[in-house]
Amino acid sequence: MKISATIITLNEEKFIGDCLKSLDFADEIVVVDSGSTDRTEAICRENPKVRFEYRAWPGFGRQKNAAAELAQNDWIFNIDADERVSPRLKESILKVSEGGAPCYRVARENYFGDRWIRRCGWYPDFNKRLYDRRECTFSEKEVHEALECRGKVGELDGNLVHKTYSGLSDYVTRMERYSTLAARELVKKGKRPGLLHLLFKPLFTFFKMYVLKLGFLEGGMGFVLSTIYAHYTFYKYGKAIELNRAERELRRG
Repeated sequence: MKISATIITLNEEKFIGDCLKSLDFADEIVVVDSGSTDRTEAICRENPKVRFEYRAWPGFGRQKNAAAELAQNDWIFNIDADERVSPRLKESILKVSEGGAPCYRVARENYFGDRWIRRCGWYPDFNKRLYDRRECTFSEKEVHEALECRGKVGELDGNLVHKTYSGLSDYVTRMERYSTLAARELVKKGKRPGLLHLLFKPLFTFFKMYVLKLGFLEGGMGFVLSTIYAHYTFYKYGKAIELNRAERELRRG
């Protein structure tokens, strides 16, 4: 079974080289870039399997679907630039054959800095990544897109190694962007959050990660992660409230 690996990129020179090396099992690698200004393109073009294309940014789901459409093969393995295929996962992928499930999920081994976080809901963190594009497609959300498939979902052995955040500064920088995108999605869905959401949603996020998901067993790191994710939740709902207010004022003229 021939497999095309797909990656969407923007200034990923720090990660893309190792990601490409872990995809040596793929028959081709399609990279769709939204305007990198670093060495991402140069690194990609050094790999003879890579097809590098530029496409203006339409949102995460649409960009991933565009990459799949460019592929030569129907079976797609989608991966982010800051992820790596482990040897065990590679063996599992190569065992997949036509006639099985149209989609397979994989556990992600998420890191904060150099530490693999096994709790807080960070592991196994299953994601659907290997799929038949004739049966599956990504939802066209701006953020938190998901692969939507018809039929059963299989499971692959081995982990997808994910260098999630290099540290707190990296998280805070990305939180600003992702909370804005998530707020837009809430508004698109017609959600009208208020003060109660700002009060209780962040508290529940902390409780879920630190207590229900056993974050306290991660020691101080579990407390830190639960706290910053609670902040993310606060910003997401706060920005949604601002967007709704601006929308109402615009309608009033």
